[in-house]
Amino acid sequence: MAEAANGRRRVETVIDIRKPPVSFTGGLVFECLTYTVTKKAKVEGKWSNEEVDLLHDITSYAPKGCITAVMGPSGAGKSTLLDGLAGRIASGSLKGKVSLDGATMSASLIKRTSAYIMQEDRLFPMLTVYETFMFAADFRLGPLSLADKKHRVENLINQLGLTSSRNTYIGDEGTRGVSGGERRRVSIGVDIIHGPSLLFLDEPTSGLDSTSAHSVIEKVHDIARSGSTVILTIHQPSSRIQLLLDHLIILARGQLMFQGSPQDVALHLSRMPRKVPKGENPIESLIDVIQEYDQSEVGVEALAEFARTGVKPPPLSNQPHSVSTVAPSYANFSHLSHRFEEKSVEFSQVSRKAVDGFDHSLRSPYNNTSMSWSTGNSAAFLKFTPARLKNDHKAHNTTSNINIVVGMLMMNCVLRRNNASPGYYTYSSEIFQATPTPHSSDYAVNENDYLTPSNGTKEHLGPKFENSYITEIWILIRRNFINIRRTPELFLSRLLVLTFMGFMMATMFHNPKKDLQGITNRLSFFIFTVCLFFFSSNDAVPAFIQERFIFIRETSHNAYRASTYTIAGIITHMPFILLQAAAYAGIVWFALKLRGPFLYFLLVLFVSLLSTNSFVVFVSSVVPNYILGYAMVIAFTALFFLFCGYFLSSHDIPRYWRWMNTISTMTYPYEGLLMNQYQVNDTFGYIDGVPITGFQILESLHIKTDGSRKRTVDFILPSPSFCIEKPEVVENCI
Repeated sequence: MAEAANGRRRVETVIDIRKPPVSFTGGLVFECLTYTVTKKAKVEGKWSNEEVDLLHDITSYAPKGCITAVMGPSGAGKSTLLDGLAGRIASGSLKGKVSLDGATMSASLIKRTSAYIMQEDRLFPMLTVYETFMFAADFRLGPLSLADKKHRVENLINQLGLTSSRNTYIGDEGTRGVSGGERRRVSIGVDIIHGPSLLFLDEPTSGLDSTSAHSVIEKVHDIARSGSTVILTIHQPSSRIQLLLDHLIILARGQLMFQGSPQDVALHLSRMPRKVPKGENPIESLIDVIQEYDQSEVGVEALAEFARTGVKPPPLSNQPHSVSTVAPSYANFSHLSHRFEEKSVEFSQVSRKAVDGFDHSLRSPYNNTSMSWSTGNSAAFLKFTPARLKNDHKAHNTTSNINIVVGMLMMNCVLRRNNASPGYYTYSSEIFQATPTPHSSDYAVNENDYLTPSNGTKEHLGPKFENSYITEIWILIRRNFINIRRTPELFLSRLLVLTFMGFMMATMFHNPKKDLQGITNRLSFFIFTVCLFFFSSNDAVPAFIQERFIFIRETSHNAYRASTYTIAGIITHMPFILLQAAAYAGIVWFALKLRGPFLYFLLVLFVSLLSTNSFVVFVSSVVPNYILGYAMVIAFTALFFLFCGYFLSSHDIPRYWRWMNTISTMTYPYEGLLMNQYQVNDTFGYIDGVPITGFQILESLHIKTDGSRKRTVDFILPSPSFCIEKPEVVENCI
């Protein structure tokens, strides 16, 4: 009898774990998610590595057509869970299983079928709302005609309530644009233009006032009702926003504290038992209770155990004592069942209205395959009749069947960890196998496109990118030209600096003397020109760092390739860089009467400016902020200047530092300008009456040419300044 009672208690505990809706027509199911990182900790005065679970055995689900909100105190793991579900955690670091509409999904597949809206709005400030959406449509809806893209963008603008801001710039700190709420809606629209099956939002109401935040969640609510699975993290939602949330997942210390309907939070607290103070919000009360346990000696593990098994947590010192092993009462099951059925009917009606009112054309044309989900997949529908309800005729009449979607998944995870006995599955024979669920959404993932067959051969996964290589480059070039045209400050400031410095150099180095000092002055002009072009590119550091976040957001969901972005950037900036180089070259070439082909001189300056600009962009791509970017660019500029061969000949450089002369980006334009100037037999000066030709100057510097090619083949000998200071060794310099 004791064993039977114990078995019944265990079964009842399993049943009480979850209270999902009666019918679950699909969505995201995740089982036993664990994310472990290694960090350094000081133990007994010594530093050692220890493993910490940022997520620990999280098993839950996010229904299709609903808003699932992930909540919890600061540091609970909300964003970590969102990143894990969105495939943004490094491969292999996250353990567990994720399935969408019954199809097991890998991180790469989730990225291809989802959209992730970051907490910060990363948009081009000088594009209008309409232009921003059109470029998003070009990237994500490649095969559609231009007319279809425009039609979809217009519908999206109307549905997001952005009609009045259609032709307004996005704006930033220096340019007036759309409001904060409108900006957030634009960010959402950019990522849902292709109709993703999954939508992840990280703190979508952060930094918004109450009205704007409610407006944003209202639009997200409409998106969910159109058939998407929406998961968002949110901190302290208002009471109006809470009414729009369908499903809650509350975390603390990376562990699951509660999941279910927001209306069931009060019931969850009463079973602890904790009462909700009069006039207080049940969700806020639960989070307060979690923080109380977190700050106590008991910890939140007791609340996580209560969420898993129903075993009541021990009372805190300021609570009245209660028995912690009493199983939850089933007196409320009849009420819950009726309420779930009512909510299911209500949800179906509201969902149909919302879907009818929301434009289905916003769904991707590649995600319109109907798919029914059977229990053959990882997350099965369970039909369960508990023993106590069988013995209670009245309860049996009112609540004959209780459908559980995720409860057994979680218990399976718990049992594997605790090595519990099979007694928990006493009634597993009542699980009906191969029972189909209600018809899935028309926007479910196409299993034939995304699943890998068991025989190991990969089927057609569909194109990873919507556009061809050339098309991507063309779209990016068009966008780049619009941004440059509307923000000409960077280009014009650099052009003015080079023009001004060109006039200054033309007046300072005009008519050099035909002696060793004159040759030295001309060499100084060339090295200063190289340094000027290098320093003039430093202003690109903050510009690219700002754009880098947009690049990361867009490429994370395969909007375009990184290589096409690079090529488009080079092609876009080449005309402007050529104009800057030509302005400087045209001024100094004729004023100083330089020798050699003008086109070669211009080419060296152009390539020098292009390479230094590329180097600055490279540095900007690896630093976290522009302050560190400036510091690194200045440091490398000093190193390249030191080892370019002007101050110290390469054979005098210690052998272990000579590689710096090779990688210095100033070495090659400096030597190229010298070869263009002195690769002639003209006389450039006299030493003790002996004429010095250009070839002799190049030979003294060990810069040689091979036919028509201009290249460096040897090391540089003593610098001109050394020859001036040591006249007795001047014969070694010539």
